[in-house]
Amino acid sequence: MADRATPQKDAYALILEAIDSHIYKPGDRLVESDLADRLGVSRTPVREALQRLETQNLLTRDGRSLIVASLDHTQMSELYVVRGVLEGLAARLAARHATPEEVAVLRDMLAADQALVNDPDALSRANRRFHKQIHLASHNRFLVQQLDLVHRSMALLATTSISAQGRGGDTLAEHARIVAAIADGDGDGADAALRDHISQAFVTRLKLDAAKVEAGP
Repeated sequence: MADRATPQKDAYALILEAIDSHIYKPGDRLVESDLADRLGVSRTPVREALQRLETQNLLTRDGRSLIVASLDHTQMSELYVVRGVLEGLAARLAARHATPEEVAVLRDMLAADQALVNDPDALSRANRRFHKQIHLASHNRFLVQQLDLVHRSMALLATTSISAQGRGGDTLAEHARIVAAIADGDGDGADAALRDHISQAFVTRLKLDAAKVEAGP
């Protein structure tokens, strides 16, 4: 029984990872038979994984087909508001509860990520790891669960704000301020620094979207 349950879990995790890494982008159609072949599993666990992703609003219906969902301007704005509040709270709690080892990991991430400043895709992945580490350092399992949901929805944005010119360096500077506040046990400062980080990312994304509209099809 346990062996039969494993492919189901793998199918869901692998499809979710593919959406998160933009292998499947908003608007892409997901075909059950193609996914089963690609993942090397039967169609049943794929079908169940797709149903689960649909209930989580990561997939949506286009006739009889399922496609990767996308966020309109209002949904994106709502998502960033929620993300700012929850991420700020995570940083505030991390300043209170993070162990010296967890702070050391954040500092090591900062140092390692300097080498990725000109590689937006790699820095975007590192950015997700950095934020996840702060979530875990909050030592609040319910907050971590909610932030996991928020970050899944972030995958429905077609591009990363880190891809904007100069944003990589700004991102790392903002991360450094967040880590400094957490290391100092400054909850207010950590909250404010992380909220500002999310705000700057949102401004950058709005500018990217505006440039796309101006450029036209």
